[in-house]
Amino acid sequence: MTPTETQTPSTEDDKTYLDEIPDEVEMSLFDHLEELRMRIFYSLIAVVVGVIGCFIVVKPLVQLLQVPAQGVKFLQLAPGEFFFVSIKVAGYSGIVLASPFILYQIIQFVLPGLTRRERGLLGPVVLGSSVLFFAGLAFAYIALIPAALKFFISYGADVVEQSWSIDRYFEFVLLLLFSTGIAFQIPVIQLILGYLNIVSSAQMLAGWRYVVLGGVILGAILTPSTDPLTQSLLAGAVLGLYFGGIGAVKLSGH
Repeated sequence: MTPTETQTPSTEDDKTYLDEIPDEVEMSLFDHLEELRMRIFYSLIAVVVGVIGCFIVVKPLVQLLQVPAQGVKFLQLAPGEFFFVSIKVAGYSGIVLASPFILYQIIQFVLPGLTRRERGLLGPVVLGSSVLFFAGLAFAYIALIPAALKFFISYGADVVEQSWSIDRYFEFVLLLLFSTGIAFQIPVIQLILGYLNIVSSAQMLAGWRYVVLGGVILGAILTPSTDPLTQSLLAGAVLGLYFGGIGAVKLSGH
């Protein structure tokens, strides 16, 4: 018997083992819907608790988000405007605070239907996605928002007094924060595609011209401001993440 013949059954057995669903339990469609309803209900409770908790301490959160706009005077242009801004900030913050629990509920719902191979991918994807999302929030807060605000303040400093609507300001800040956090998920998507053998690292690298164009367009779409500096910073970050993702896929052997 040749070495190749002795290795083939072992390789096939390993592949079969990885493609098995451990502890598979038969569930009816009604049972699946009932479990989905329960997971959604628990997630909504977590969001409500998170929003209430953040609303209690919303003023420090608002002050933290106002830091990048130092020297700007904020105005309440309508009755209750700051109150609704507080609800908006508490809502976004509550969702972020509850996101680990929501992620846990999603994992518990899909886990019974995953093979051993897919379960091996679950941990790195969840950890990487969480880290990159918060890295995106930090990048937007430290780099993108100050750059955009500096551009707008300096552009009209000698013509108009800088007094901004607090509602419009927080629309700008919150949108930029969360769009950047979502844009930072690109390497995770690449790893999933590479691990499932849908797209290889070589194929990802071969289309770099289209990626550069797409990164510029994505930076323009996700950036609520129209200044070229902020769009360039976000586009550069997206491209850096994409090529970093290619390296990660390459290291994983795909």
